[in-house]
Amino acid sequence: MLNSPQLFPAVFLRRYKRFFADIIDAHGNLMTIHCPNTGSMKNCQIEGSNCWYSLSDNPKRKLPGTLEIVTTSHGQLAGINTMRTNRLVAAALAINQIPQLRGYDLVRPEVAYGSEKSRIDFLLQTTAGNLPDCYVEVKNVTLDMGNGLAMFPDSVTARGTKHLRELIEMANLGYRAVLFFCVQLDAADRIEVAADIDPLYAKTMELAITKGVEVMAWRTMIDSNGISLHQPIDCL
Repeated sequence: MLNSPQLFPAVFLRRYKRFFADIIDAHGNLMTIHCPNTGSMKNCQIEGSNCWYSLSDNPKRKLPGTLEIVTTSHGQLAGINTMRTNRLVAAALAINQIPQLRGYDLVRPEVAYGSEKSRIDFLLQTTAGNLPDCYVEVKNVTLDMGNGLAMFPDSVTARGTKHLRELIEMANLGYRAVLFFCVQLDAADRIEVAADIDPLYAKTMELAITKGVEVMAWRTMIDSNGISLHQPIDCL
């Protein structure tokens, strides 16, 4: 479980200018902290709801606090710090937690690949060369639609569509290509593509699946102590 740094409880007030959030800490003080999420955070900005933040010991940071966990409009806890997403998956890969991705003894992060000059989140390989290289693209999911349903994306994502095209290219070359949804919601049981938000992404996803791109989704366990990848959920 990612329980470092320590998390502190607070009350969420608002997010603004994308990277700023105002909260009330446990002592009643108004704090402005960093919001580490470039998405819309749809259904994740509920005034007066419980949230948790971390503190940095870096004296050069203008905002020492970082928003980590919020409460959605449907009452789920959501991990909104996208900087932690790949760490969650990396920790799971290190202990062979994901059955479909076992058997690889080399895990290389941020490897350049593809004709559109992207970087894959994780390239899985074997020293023995007995398995095809596996390209794993990770997406953070926080859009809570209620009744256990999570959706992606929460806003139009040209970058996400580009990554799907790159995965299709890898699948066409005979490699494994995996889109891995890290669902940072503590009670989600399934995920769907939000075609009404980004029709092009949804169309490209359909093509990717027909071309052999594997789609996996795991939800996290979230509490005031931290976040960890927990179990697979139904996808698409």
